[in-house]
Amino acid sequence: MRFLVTGGAGFLGTALANKLTKDGHTVYVLDDLSNGNATYLLPQIQFIRGDVDDIPLLWSLLPDVDCVYHLAARVSVAQSILYPRDYSRVNVGGTVSLMEAMRDTGVKRVVFASSGAIYGFQAEQPVHENDKPNPDSPYAVSKWAAEQYIHTIGELWGIETVALRIFNAYGPHQSLPISHAPVIPRFLQQVLTGGSVVVFGNGRQTRDFVYITDVVTALVTAANAKEVNRKIINIGSGSETSLNELVEILQQASGHSANIIHNQQKSGGVPRLVADISRARLLLGYQPMVNLNDGLRQLLAEDERFAQYTS
Repeated sequence: MRFLVTGGAGFLGTALANKLTKDGHTVYVLDDLSNGNATYLLPQIQFIRGDVDDIPLLWSLLPDVDCVYHLAARVSVAQSILYPRDYSRVNVGGTVSLMEAMRDTGVKRVVFASSGAIYGFQAEQPVHENDKPNPDSPYAVSKWAAEQYIHTIGELWGIETVALRIFNAYGPHQSLPISHAPVIPRFLQQVLTGGSVVVFGNGRQTRDFVYITDVVTALVTAANAKEVNRKIINIGSGSETSLNELVEILQQASGHSANIIHNQQKSGGVPRLVADISRARLLLGYQPMVNLNDGLRQLLAEDERFAQYTS
């Protein structure tokens, strides 16, 4: 098959594009490199630097593409609070532009990488796809809006659409920006370098951490799965881990001890968030294969930024 992966030079996009290529497919990657890094893409992947909002560029890339994976997005919750307009422009506007271009060029399916952040606070856990979204950041709102656009435009123009709500994905080569870094690489760097691990709130808030290879398996399956049109599907581990527990597991996996500081002045986010993955099991045959302990050990072994501290 021929695939276009928007945002394909990012953490998740790179892993997906490389897997598709190893499976023998032709893969085009579109990324503006605002957050991505094309270094880890396999050489046979056709990389195009550009904006997902550039419809003429999309017109040139989409003919003969069988399926689009739409991963291009701004992804920081904290940044979205400061710059909501940028998140609307990229995450919503870019999605609409892509759907228009797919309509114009006859592409028949899109798999959208949505987010578990859409749920926000939910009294009952684990969260199910039928639960009413309660987004608490412009990032979450933008992902929810993008879901509505892909399904509505898909219905109007006969494009098959499926949205995977991905929870806290982690793995090798995840970006580690100076500010607002994802929690696992941020905590891991602090543990390994002897810094203090700063946990917002009391640390008892829980999250669903899912290893990158499990997410990629779900994405790959979604390209050809039956009975998924217009569906929203949670992709997580189905297990919840508190941030305090995460720090303990990181210390055990790395062999380093950490000085833990709880910053009670800053919110730690929703108290609990874990995915109900029964729909993913039913529709995608999805079964997480990597638990958190094993995933962290793989991360330590395969990511050169961290392996130097554990060798």
